[in-house]
Amino acid sequence: MTKTTETTTETTISHYLCIGCPLGCRLEVEEENNHIVEVRGFTCKRGEEYAKQEHTEPRRMVTTTVRVNNGIWAKLPVKTTAAIPKEKVIELCQQLRQVNVTAPIHIGDTILSNVLDLGVDVVASRDMPTAPN
Repeated sequence: MTKTTETTTETTISHYLCIGCPLGCRLEVEEENNHIVEVRGFTCKRGEEYAKQEHTEPRRMVTTTVRVNNGIWAKLPVKTTAAIPKEKVIELCQQLRQVNVTAPIHIGDTILSNVLDLGVDVVASRDMPTAPN
């Protein structure tokens, strides 16, 4: 995401690079008195929705790894089931740094429920078999 902002007397125009599809449209959000007046530069509906969301409450999916006990690999890839507020990403990653899981684990297994009281879970992104003895 790229954001720049220009302000005139009554209007603020913010610029974003859309990540909603492979086109990467350059978006402009025009705002007056804390209300979005117009979104420009999108070529699909996802671009318009992305610009509004990114301007008012940016959200991010989180993908990372957690430690595994007794697995064939030392780390398990995990992800959030939905995007979370951008300002909560670091806090979630700090919480996940403390997590240790024990194999076997299956893709989609819930690793943490309702993280940070956001109604979002963290789930396994792959299977983790138990290490052979």
